[in-house]
Amino acid sequence: MLRSMYSGISGMKNFQTKLDVIGNNIANVNTYGYKKGRVTFQDLMNQTVSGASRATENRGGQNAKQVGLGASLSSIDTIQTQGSLQTTGRSLDVAISGDGFFVVRQGNNEMFTRAGNFYLDSNGNLVTGQGNLVQGYPVTNDGAVNQSGATDIKIDTNTTMAPQATSKAAYNGNLKSSAVDGTVVELETKVKDSLGKDISIKLVMEKSGQNQWGVTISSLTDDVTVANGQDTVLNFDEEGKSTSQVPFPIVLNNQTGANPTQTIDLDFSKITQFDSSSSANVDTVDGNSEGYLESFNIGSSGEVNGVFSNGEVRVLSQLALATFSNPGGLTKAGNNLFQASNNSGLPNQGLAGEGRGALQSGALEMSNVDLSEEFTEMITAQRGFQANTRIITTSDEILQELINLKR
Repeated sequence: MLRSMYSGISGMKNFQTKLDVIGNNIANVNTYGYKKGRVTFQDLMNQTVSGASRATENRGGQNAKQVGLGASLSSIDTIQTQGSLQTTGRSLDVAISGDGFFVVRQGNNEMFTRAGNFYLDSNGNLVTGQGNLVQGYPVTNDGAVNQSGATDIKIDTNTTMAPQATSKAAYNGNLKSSAVDGTVVELETKVKDSLGKDISIKLVMEKSGQNQWGVTISSLTDDVTVANGQDTVLNFDEEGKSTSQVPFPIVLNNQTGANPTQTIDLDFSKITQFDSSSSANVDTVDGNSEGYLESFNIGSSGEVNGVFSNGEVRVLSQLALATFSNPGGLTKAGNNLFQASNNSGLPNQGLAGEGRGALQSGALEMSNVDLSEEFTEMITAQRGFQANTRIITTSDEILQELINLKR
């Protein structure tokens, strides 16, 4: 009788804990990046009344006789399933589709979160709603991401982009293979000098023979001349593909106050010679004038893109993501944050898409709580609690009958 009462008490405690977890799940049904909890039970030790006996020649074996002493908590799991993505249209909202956590710094502690609603503070730091500093990888001057270590992402709104002279220009299009010798195709290219000023270069392509076009290059800008590489020849094979030198360098002499000599590599490899209309075009040209940071956004790969007044878009930083060998082992630290534990494994940090989930800008991950499932679990927990109270009341009635034997 007393054993049944304590079994009932253990069951009540377990179902109360389950109701606590369910209540917390329902309270966070609209919390961005929240991961629901789940309670599992296990039976306690069993009191052995008699052990099992082995069979003999004259008698069969007997099973052990055991009385269970109740139940206990087996685990309170964090279910790391994907939540649905809600489109917000806000440039600083980022959702993770797949595995991974955003890395943030709280003082000297490294924390992790799935909630990607980020903000800028007064110092230009990218932060969470609680002011935790979002971590990312810096970008070198040539645009390469330095993954040697994550640092605070800081966006200086006073950032300026210095002028950069053009060093490469690429072309595409087609030169008609059946054109008669002497057919001319003209093309003008705008390039930048070291001060960011426009220089106009004229290319005249003239059919000079079978599968061959001559190119004459000249400057249309005053005080700028083509000092070296004024002429070249484009050769094509029998399939219409270019076989010419790649790239073809030219040297500009500049007397406008910019760098007096400027080398530009011209790439004609994308120009074909098929029997269709001629239409040579400028594909890409590097170089830029001076620009000021006007706005920024977060791209699908986690890159923080700065949009400058000169029309250029440069990567300022890139968000760091972390994965764990056992994400269920992370410890919830409140404020939508997780922290590593002894059983989660060490964080494996890197960029999105490299064994980690993809990012979706302008969206947030919703809670993975399913209300219909939670209400169903609530009903079973409530009925389980009630059944355990009946065990206690029934045991109490039996004790009362025993007491009543002596009146």
